[in-house]
Amino acid sequence: MKIAVIGTGYVGLVSGVCFSDFGHDVVCVDKMPEKIAMLERGEVPIYEPGLDAVMARNVEAGRLTFTTDLAAAVAGADAVFIAVGTPTRRGDGHADLTYVMAAAADIARALTGYAVVVTKSTVPVGTNRNVVEVIRETRPEAEFDVASNPEFLREGAAIDDFMKPDRVVVGVESARAKEVMGDIYRPLFLRDFPIVYTDLESAEMIKYAANAFLATKISFINEIAALCERVGADVKAVARGMGLDGRIGNKFLHAGPGYGGSCFPKDTSALARIGQEHGVPQRITETVIAVNDLTKRRMIDKVLELCGGSVNGKTIAVLGVTFKPETDDMRDAPSLTVVPALVGGGAKVCVVDPHGRKEGEALLPGVVWEADPYAAAEGADCLLILTEWNQFRALDLKRLAAAMTTPVMADLRNIYSREDALEAGFSAYEGVGRGKTAASQDRRRVVAQ
Repeated sequence: MKIAVIGTGYVGLVSGVCFSDFGHDVVCVDKMPEKIAMLERGEVPIYEPGLDAVMARNVEAGRLTFTTDLAAAVAGADAVFIAVGTPTRRGDGHADLTYVMAAAADIARALTGYAVVVTKSTVPVGTNRNVVEVIRETRPEAEFDVASNPEFLREGAAIDDFMKPDRVVVGVESARAKEVMGDIYRPLFLRDFPIVYTDLESAEMIKYAANAFLATKISFINEIAALCERVGADVKAVARGMGLDGRIGNKFLHAGPGYGGSCFPKDTSALARIGQEHGVPQRITETVIAVNDLTKRRMIDKVLELCGGSVNGKTIAVLGVTFKPETDDMRDAPSLTVVPALVGGGAKVCVVDPHGRKEGEALLPGVVWEADPYAAAEGADCLLILTEWNQFRALDLKRLAAAMTTPVMADLRNIYSREDALEAGFSAYEGVGRGKTAASQDRRRVVAQ
């Protein structure tokens, strides 16, 4: 199959690279010459584990190329994937479809024969119908079908998610389009990965409903965590007890500083807006958004409490600023709420993140970037863990505590126990949802071991 992918952002680049690894002939298109030049040099503009190796392998095999020439890429293509950005529109919370519709018009002008135009970008229900209208208005004689193929990629695990998906969702309305999409995903079908064929609207809704549900689990456990702190329960034990129920499952039940990234904030806002526009308010989703905002602000209060009510004149060592580990993505990260509040409160903030500095320098003005956690902790009055990078899971706590002026820890990812922190020399430890019973539970685990 010959495939053109319009847009070389996170979704477009990962999809194009993986399609080429299926054996297809893929051309990735972007309007930014400097980005295409970078990709042609073998440089990946985003951090995604394993992506550089898969990209290099397929470029060398001649199956993957990059260009700014959309017309040349689309000419003769069996399928053209739209993978451009759909950021939240300022003012109303809706997805901005400007780039999607512009891409649809450009594709229409470039078509040389039948092709399936596939929307890979996350778009509101009804968007694919609008894509059909744009193509027909731009090129009435064009022979094409439109398909909806939402992505379900986790940043940090995107290659595995593409190659071994829970499911592939394809919205189509003709047998011919279904056949083309079936050929594209044939390597997954042959390995028995589920491919769900449905209509356009259902495919669009599946994406929003799935992300809203996962965001709901996160906000739910974070509200439970706040209650655990008041009543003396340990949210880690609560989450484990809940997660063992097969109807609930244990994923996305990890209490922390709130969700962020490119999908959950944008998609929950868009779904809430869609509900409002159709007179069916999505009250649960609206509450999920509000709880997430409150959770991020509650983390600030934790640090202030550990620091005696004020951070003015104090040094805070922050471990991790990306919204999750194994990515350099800073979009809507909890750090963008917490760190500016600390800087605004008069603190000196020293930051460490394996891959966050590239984006973080512009987004977090006024912080000091350090090479490692021990340098950041030197003379610090509080150690704040915001992102659970593996590099932060096995630190020498005694060394950290000894380096600090006031050894207190705000572990907002619950990667350490209160018992371990206190034994290492920290004078105070604060996790998320770990009430007064958490310390005794930690001790019982130590004794049992």
